[in-house]
This record gives sequence, C-alpha cells and structure tokens, in this order.
Amino acid sequence: MDLSDLRAHYNNVRLEEPLPDIPWPLIQAWFREALNHDGLKEPNAMSLGTVDADGQPAVRLVLVKEIREEGFVFYTNYNSQKGKHIEVNPKVAATIWWPEMERQIRVEGVAEKISSEESTAYFKSRPKGSQIGAMVSPQSTPIPDATYLEEKLLEAEDQFQDQDVLERPENWGGYLIRPQIIEFWLGQPNRLHDRILYQKEKQAWKRTRLAP
Repeated sequence: MDLSDLRAHYNNVRLEEPLPDIPWPLIQAWFREALNHDGLKEPNAMSLGTVDADGQPAVRLVLVKEIREEGFVFYTNYNSQKGKHIEVNPKVAATIWWPEMERQIRVEGVAEKISSEESTAYFKSRPKGSQIGAMVSPQSTPIPDATYLEEKLLEAEDQFQDQDVLERPENWGGYLIRPQIIEFWLGQPNRLHDRILYQKEKQAWKRTRLAP
C-alpha cells in the first residue's frame, strides 16, 4: 500500500502576535473554538503516551475533563495499563489533534493522581450507566468474550436499580498532567506551519517559535 502521494493542504493565517507569555489563554481560546466547531465529535479527545518499567511506550485516547492552571485532568481505572505505567513512570506525553481546524496541541509533563474527594465528586456527576461501566470493567485485563461484560453490566444494573448515585470504586479516579512543555501547531501553506513552544523553567514559561 503506497501512501506517499497523500497530501493535505493548509491555508491558515499566522498566529496573531503578540502571543501570550503563558500558554493557558491560548489553550482556552482554542478549546472554546473547538467546542463550538461543527463536526468535531469529541473535541476533548487527547492521545496519551505512557512508558512501562522496561521503557516500552504505549499510546491511547483519553478525554480531557478539566483544564486547570496546573494542567489537564482525565479519569481512568488506576489498574489499567496507563495507570500501571504512570505508577512506575509518571512522565507522560499527550497530543490533542483537531484536523478540521488544522490545529494541534502537544504536551509533555508529569501525571499525578488528583484528590479522592475530586475524583468522587466527578464520579457522582456521571450518568448512572457510566458509573456502572466503570465498576464492572476490569480495564486492560483479558476477558473470555464480549458477553462477559454484558452479563456483569446486567447484574450490576439489577443490584443497583434502586440507587441513583453509586459509590466510586477505589481503583478509579483522576489524574492531573502537569505540563513542562506545551506546543501549539497551526497548519500553513507549503508546510511552513506555525509552531509555538512554551517550556516551563522553574516557575516561569519561556516562549519560542520553532521551525516546522
């Protein structure tokens, strides 16, 4: 399969100067535009890269559920592959890609668990079906077949039919990615793309324009 002739053409205007000294105003502006953009099904989808104890990387999609001044929050099963990776090596990388907008945000940093109170508050805000799904799925572990989880789901629905809000499992909760690097990418004609790098040095952010 030869894919060498595939080409995408970009025609954006340059990022407007002056750019902010810190990345968060630009992150918020881009996310607001993504949330209002028709055709973006999950604008908060983020590819997350982690590394195991042997140095083997793995990447998967997660959903950003909160953007704070400290970083990006997502939720998962702590016993999942990514949870086990973060436990032994908290250094992570992530990418948010909006092809319809020809924009990308790249992140490198360290992941840490948020407080149990914050995780519980978010868990209780989820639809009941999502709460049950988190309870019955042994994420990232082998299961005999697809009906196994369906049966577990039916059993849990019957068990908790009289409860509107369930208790958060101890092995489920949120992580905060504290970025050390945030890079903005905006597609431009002739592959001369905009790349703006923010790198945290001690408590201050340094902004640099990179060649594409």
